[in-house]
Amino acid sequence: MRRSVAAMPALALACLVAPASTLAQHAYITNEGSSTVSVIDTATNTVIATIPVGSHPQGVAVTPDGSRVYVANEGGLEGVGTVSVISTATNTVTGIPIPVGSLPIGVAVTPDGSRVYVANQGAVEGVGTVSVISTATNTVTGIPIPVGSYPFGLAVTPDGSKVYVTNAVYATGTVSVISTATNTVTGIPISVGRAPVGVAVTPDGSKVYVANTNDGTVSVISTATDTVIAPPIPVGSLPWGVAVTPDGSKVYVVNLIDGTVSVVSTATDTVIGPPIPVGSAPEGVAVTPDGSKLYVASLGVGTVSVVSTATNTVIGPAIPVGSEPVAFGVFIQPPQPETTFAGMSGYSNCYGTSISALVRQYGGLNAAASALSFPSVKALQNATMAYCGG
Repeated sequence: MRRSVAAMPALALACLVAPASTLAQHAYITNEGSSTVSVIDTATNTVIATIPVGSHPQGVAVTPDGSRVYVANEGGLEGVGTVSVISTATNTVTGIPIPVGSLPIGVAVTPDGSRVYVANQGAVEGVGTVSVISTATNTVTGIPIPVGSYPFGLAVTPDGSKVYVTNAVYATGTVSVISTATNTVTGIPISVGRAPVGVAVTPDGSKVYVANTNDGTVSVISTATDTVIAPPIPVGSLPWGVAVTPDGSKVYVVNLIDGTVSVVSTATDTVIGPPIPVGSAPEGVAVTPDGSKLYVASLGVGTVSVVSTATNTVIGPAIPVGSEPVAFGVFIQPPQPETTFAGMSGYSNCYGTSISALVRQYGGLNAAASALSFPSVKALQNATMAYCGG
């Protein structure tokens, strides 16, 4: 029996369904040479979009709700770098680039998604800075925070209370600690190895791992005391990016000169197994939220390698992306539920119809987001908008 088009929205309104079993999840790879971001579907390991951003994009961070990606563009005009904001619903840049400090590199988002911290390598009277962006307005708030020389990587603790910033000085590398409550540096810089770059915090918030490029080592910091608590861990040559598995058991460190990935056990703070060969000059590394796969961006060959964390071996062919991929930061999107909504996709009233149905069915958007396994109301609204776009 045929149903009329007019009857379809009414039928759909009564049939709002829960998320499908599959989850949309993408990796966002900054390509310094082509000034673009490649979007990889982690289910198929194929590039599904290429997004033009600012000049020489470096650091990248996806918001916890998966709705936006913040990209640091190192090559800003007149010495001022910028940050581009990508909407994951449309995979396009939204708004105008946000001016930050000179030569922005690392980017990190707080766990509540309210702020973005950006490391500016360009010195102001010999001191690097960190800019703070409000995600509500996508504008810089307050004055830049002075840290050490050549700030590079940033990592925020799971409770959102601290930001760890690597200061990549060749001879006397340090890590600055920023209190997010006051946006000021607390205590004295923590001495680590030479030219620290990559940094990551364990999921339980107890330890920080720092890649010392010019020493070929990784330093381990206790967040309770903000002191180094273990001897430097020898890894490969010129270690760069660092990522910790979601269960906190392993740390993956990419070695730029060797073209390999070292695996560190957090239980013993020692390297386990042989280095994993990947592409030439790897810089960026991130683990999928389920902990099953590792993605490594290799600047030297313009590809991304995929590693199985169960076997610590490369799986499948390398994925071609743009020129000189960097992907320095947490570049993999949290899984987003694929949901069919009440409105008829492509119709102008689809979004309003779907939101009204959600409010009625669940007693409000907060309850709807929780029931449908979305991390926030914003994520639910973005998914509804993407569906209604047709």
